[in-house]
Amino acid sequence: MRVLIVALGTMGDVAPYTGLAAPLRAAGHEVAIAAFPRFAELVRACGAEFREIAGDPAAAGGWTQAENSSRALRSVTAQTLELGESVLAVAKDGIDVLLLSMPAQAGMYVAESLGIPSMGLFLQPLFPTAAHPPSFLGTGGSLGSWGNRAAGHLVLGLMGRLAVRGIRELRARLGLPPATRRELGAQMDAWTVLHAYSPSVLPRPVDWRAGLEVSGYLWPAVPPDWRPPADLAGFLDAGPPPVYVGFGSRNIADGARIVEVVEEALRLAGARGVLHAGWAGLASRSDRLLTIGQTPHEWLFPRMAAVVHHCGAGTTAAGLRAGVPTVGVPILGDQPFWAGRVAALGAGPRPVPYGKLSAARLAEAISGAVSDPSYRTAATALSRRVAVENGAGAVVAALDRVAR
Repeated sequence: MRVLIVALGTMGDVAPYTGLAAPLRAAGHEVAIAAFPRFAELVRACGAEFREIAGDPAAAGGWTQAENSSRALRSVTAQTLELGESVLAVAKDGIDVLLLSMPAQAGMYVAESLGIPSMGLFLQPLFPTAAHPPSFLGTGGSLGSWGNRAAGHLVLGLMGRLAVRGIRELRARLGLPPATRRELGAQMDAWTVLHAYSPSVLPRPVDWRAGLEVSGYLWPAVPPDWRPPADLAGFLDAGPPPVYVGFGSRNIADGARIVEVVEEALRLAGARGVLHAGWAGLASRSDRLLTIGQTPHEWLFPRMAAVVHHCGAGTTAAGLRAGVPTVGVPILGDQPFWAGRVAALGAGPRPVPYGKLSAARLAEAISGAVSDPSYRTAATALSRRVAVENGAGAVVAALDRVAR
């Protein structure tokens, strides 16, 4: 079977899907991953064929910056049409099944037009439930059973209203029959969606419909010949385990100030650190803070005393897998949700929202994460549960069922 994975977004939105390449090939399937051009090397390194989706991950969420609802609607409509045409271009020749990330879910209509099956594979929970609030609501705390479900329907309804015009236009371009909002909703309700996070971190809600499952994490592929740079290896050998600090794939406008905050926080906490430069190009000249480029979390995080990061889904997973305490500094989107979840599980102190970040607050959180043994104990226990889960295997099995 020829499988095309469509993974849109930043590094953290794409990298987990590279962990499917080897298991799918082992099951006898051919694997291609469609993503933005800047991820071509990442995809090819895992052994999958790369297929290009036109666009830039830095601009993909531009509708969220729109000044009013009409501009947001136009932006979502344009992005839906562009996405549909891009997915059609990479899927129309020689593909048997589509596996779609959350930002690529409009690809289900491309699959319909091609007469092939599709399945969603999301890194965050999307569907309403009484168990927890929507992951994109910007909160890590529960609103109560009724509030969680109501907020979930509100968020999903808003997303549907923004997307419906683009979906209708896309269906017309694909030669599909017109569909009402009710019919589109029924189609979504019949669609299989797996959620690639650990049930030990966020259990499957009992009130979800059949076809919505939690598979377990997907772990990014690491090239077998990867070796740490000499400066990083030397820094790690030269002293006690440092603290990792990174803010993901985000162009931070006040990068110089943030570096100063991190340097001062580490000084106050009496800790060393490694700083991920990221897309913002963060850099430090401090002797206690080494700036690093892209480094496999699987290798790096177990060597840390704690990890400080934005709590994107993939980085959160890596921190929990490593069994080290996490200090969440959420910025936007689903990050407050995951930061709150980590704290609720006892694997780290209360998050420090990026908008309230100061050297004193960060130093206090780092000191607590490193010195309070309860955080490492909880993180270690959670890492052991996560280690026995087989998210990739669950996805391969589900894909086989969908494609029958």
